[in-house]
Amino acid sequence: MRPPALNAFFADIEGLSGIGKRNRALFDKLSGTRIRDMLLHLPTGLIDRRYRPSVAVAVPGSIATLSLDIIEHRPAPSKRVPYRVLTKDETGFLTLVFFNPRADWLRAQLPEGETRLISGRVEEYQGTRQITHPDYMVKPEEEGSLPLLETVYPLTAGLSGKVIRKAVLDALGQIPDLPEWHDAGLMAREGWPGFKAALTHLHSPETGHDIALDSPARRRLAYDELLATQLALALVREKVRKKRGRAIKGNGKLTAQIRAALPYTLTGDQEKALAEIMADMGGDRAMLRLLQGDVGSGKTVVALLAMATAVEAGTQAALLAPTEILARQHAAGIEKLAAAAGLKIAFLTGRTKGKAREALLASLKAGEIDILIGTHALIQDDVAYRDLGLAIIDEQHRFGVQQRLALADKAAHGIDVLGMTATPIPRTLTLTAYGDMDVSLIREKPPGRTPIDTRVVSEDRLSDVIDGLRRAMAQGARAYWVCPLVEESENSDLAAAEERYGMLAHVFGENAVGLVHGRMKGPEKDAVMEAFQKGDIQLLVATTVIEVGVDVPEASIMVIEHAERFGLAQLHQLRGRVGRGAAKSTCLLVRAQSVGEVARARLQVMRDTDDGFLIAEEDLRLRGGGEILGLKQSGLPEFRLVDFAAHGDMIPMANDDARLFVSKDPELKTERGQALRNLLYLFERDEGVRLMQSG
Repeated sequence: MRPPALNAFFADIEGLSGIGKRNRALFDKLSGTRIRDMLLHLPTGLIDRRYRPSVAVAVPGSIATLSLDIIEHRPAPSKRVPYRVLTKDETGFLTLVFFNPRADWLRAQLPEGETRLISGRVEEYQGTRQITHPDYMVKPEEEGSLPLLETVYPLTAGLSGKVIRKAVLDALGQIPDLPEWHDAGLMAREGWPGFKAALTHLHSPETGHDIALDSPARRRLAYDELLATQLALALVREKVRKKRGRAIKGNGKLTAQIRAALPYTLTGDQEKALAEIMADMGGDRAMLRLLQGDVGSGKTVVALLAMATAVEAGTQAALLAPTEILARQHAAGIEKLAAAAGLKIAFLTGRTKGKAREALLASLKAGEIDILIGTHALIQDDVAYRDLGLAIIDEQHRFGVQQRLALADKAAHGIDVLGMTATPIPRTLTLTAYGDMDVSLIREKPPGRTPIDTRVVSEDRLSDVIDGLRRAMAQGARAYWVCPLVEESENSDLAAAEERYGMLAHVFGENAVGLVHGRMKGPEKDAVMEAFQKGDIQLLVATTVIEVGVDVPEASIMVIEHAERFGLAQLHQLRGRVGRGAAKSTCLLVRAQSVGEVARARLQVMRDTDDGFLIAEEDLRLRGGGEILGLKQSGLPEFRLVDFAAHGDMIPMANDDARLFVSKDPELKTERGQALRNLLYLFERDEGVRLMQSG
């Protein structure tokens, strides 16, 4: 239940000053239809109207507020000529200019012979001063209604800043002061105002610095949002870890057989990550760890050794993947090594039906299957294990907390959970996405991986790219061609892919080119992927559906069209689809003919390094956290007030604060705990509270 103290924050905005049924829909599009949504829609700039010159000294180009006598209206003789109003003060004349106005309305606003305060941008035109379409025209006695410091908000078509400002000020008057949820020492040290005072400072600033990212009010609200997120994660962590774990210790027999079958030795990073995982599994608290490794860093073999340890200890293991392509890839890679140790592997997806499914589930329940690999099918109600000890969740960010807990609930005696992700996330953001987990990192690449030659090519050289592809394919090369992100719409991305597929099929012949995209049915997609893996198809045209998990060692060329539209993390994932075999690999980043400085700098980063973690840090530095496209899929919650470049220093602070508090008051029952409940609901991070209450 949401705390009653927050009712005013979650009230509908309809009824606030200037908001009715018609423009409520516009607010819905812009920020949301609750008072809380409106108050968290912060200004991005400020117009200063305090400059009060006379006409003679008003600086052209400046925003000025002048006291002017209205002398004469000069209506427009034709539509191409503006309506003019002549005004003056004691130092000179100034013309007010209007295009297509209602003459009667103007005469009522600006009666000849009266004085008005006029505010707007002063311009010089043919030797005379003028203001085109003034922002404000008010009577001298109504001077108080003129905002001297006027906030500028992000807008949507049909909504003006004036309407937003009026409604926001009305909303501020309707919300109560809430009990403070921050520690008094922190508030004093940082010089932060209270929550309502911070909102008031930002929406009614007194100086330009009040709305800056580093102002006390702005930092306080950013910290509120970060703390709400970390608190929710800490509550989830507490719920999972409260389920008493059990010590899962192997005898080393199966892991030794797998290691003996490996054609290589593990890297230092792999050994370190494995040691951390084994220590967690051997402890009596449930493991909740994330294995974060760059593309091709060898996470899967570490996961397999952890699963073999679980089997040595007499339990079963499960590996959950977000897509069937990825699940099949894991099964194919793991089966060869598992066979060397005599491990029994099974594969389950939504397509496993009828008698085959019944037989598999019976074997699983009887304990005849050691490791089950598959998709969401693994967490369906009728899937029962004899004794599940370890769950591995690949591409962790594609699954919600609830799905993770559903898998954990399959275990009768407590379960260890290991998440894996190949999406390198900047260090500052890892806590934000995975604050409930301990993190192991694999940064080293296994020896023998050939470096990928990355080049940036302008789209006007597309014919050269196709010629180069023709030569390589004539020698048996296989290549990917990834189509551009058109917009956040699968339909238009698909249209772009189909169009490019048609063109390339015409050039290379239909038998040599295949197409895969997210809207294809599973069997159809598998058939195309299989043809590419076998070499029946040499060129695979794709949307970003191939971003993770596609492993075709023979593919050595990656072409990415309109590379400037992708996030760096995503480009890095796509590039990681090649360079997996012995052949020299190339990645061509095809960009638009004219791109901005930031886009050039980002593509240069791709040329200069193949370290995914470094790439992710650079993406954050160049574009700021809110826009990292690669993180759209990274499981990061939506943030409205946090700018990761400016506020990243507060993430560890929020993580420490949340973990420490939850260790002392896991039920949020103390006075501060009750206040923190308000925070969780206010920022809609209340899943943690629901999980806490559910058991």
